[in-house]
Amino acid sequence: MLYYLFDYLDKLNFPGAGLFDFISFRAALAMLSSLIISILFGKKIINKLRNQQIGETVRDLGLAGQIEKSGTPTMGGIIILAAIFIPTILFAKLHNIYVITMLIATVWLGMIGFLDDYIKVFKKNKDGLKGRFKIIGQIGVGLIVGSILYFSDDVTVHKRVSSDYKLGKEETFVSHKHHQNQGENYKWIKTDDMTTTIPFFKGNEFNYNWLIGDSNKSYGWLLFIPVVIFIVIAVSNGANMTDGLDGLATGSSAIIGLALAIFAYVSSNVTFADYLNVMYIPLAEELVIFIAAFVGACIGFLWYNSYPAQVFMGDTGSLALGGIIAVFAISIRKELLIPVLCGIFLIENLSVIIQVGYFKLSKRRFGEGRRIFLMAPLHHHYQKKGMHEAKIVSRFWIVAVLLAVISIVTLKLR
Repeated sequence: MLYYLFDYLDKLNFPGAGLFDFISFRAALAMLSSLIISILFGKKIINKLRNQQIGETVRDLGLAGQIEKSGTPTMGGIIILAAIFIPTILFAKLHNIYVITMLIATVWLGMIGFLDDYIKVFKKNKDGLKGRFKIIGQIGVGLIVGSILYFSDDVTVHKRVSSDYKLGKEETFVSHKHHQNQGENYKWIKTDDMTTTIPFFKGNEFNYNWLIGDSNKSYGWLLFIPVVIFIVIAVSNGANMTDGLDGLATGSSAIIGLALAIFAYVSSNVTFADYLNVMYIPLAEELVIFIAAFVGACIGFLWYNSYPAQVFMGDTGSLALGGIIAVFAISIRKELLIPVLCGIFLIENLSVIIQVGYFKLSKRRFGEGRRIFLMAPLHHHYQKKGMHEAKIVSRFWIVAVLLAVISIVTLKLR
């Protein structure tokens, strides 16, 4: 909202009001605000949760330090959601299609997680919201996000192609350019097709319409929307699985968010997009504001969630964090990079799938269930091996940083 106020003041030549035209300035304000909200107001919310006896009920799985966590305030994801939502409302352009999409996903997934935590805490039902209802909620998010991104006229990309490229039906000419380093002529075209990025490959663009032979963008949504739904479910559940140690999901999400901020910035800046030969996504610069608030919220929450945690985010936070990352990556056409960028979430998910699958298979074959890991998800395997919780989290963060760097390198490595 403040953007519109200062835009009006700028037209009146009010000193300093023009700063709000700069994405970097508003992103910095968004991150600073989210840090202040999560750290200063977070303490008040934690005390409120403690006074209301909204504490975690811990099942004894034989893990070191587990019982001591019983009674720790949960549902702290409210802090994260508030620290994302408020700065975005204050500093982003609220009419922007990408901001609208991200806010819908944030609120929707936060509500699903909140309902799950509410059932666990207040209804004393350890299972929380039934799995099928969670899936239905996640499908709803994927359906809405996929429909917006596929059918909205505001969702377009500009692609760099060779000068002899023949325009397709849904493409329009933008401008000619000359690449000085390579001595070649090329042109920018505007298209509303669902082109995405394939990492590590030359000519790394892929159009969902191609797989079903839909050159007119009439039926491509039949593939694109299910893909969006699958990614939202996979990444949000992966973040939920990762949220098992103090600070693990929060820190990993902050690292992933920083990488996504870089992708969003270069993709929404025509100069960087031209230099790096990546798709230019008009209007996506407002996503930098959102992801700055996201990173600030995660780091601020980590102040209280790091070992030993004073508060847990619960499903209110973990489902929202994973879903936000998924929707954001899809919006900037980097969803095929998720297995690398979100490798921590992926391996946590896979460890559970492998453990359960092998247990069932071995039980049918040998008459007794066998396990590959001492316990799943993977972070509990290392706990069972006697590694301290703080060391496990630190090493997972290091891996997350390495994966983020590899992901960023794909901007040039193809």
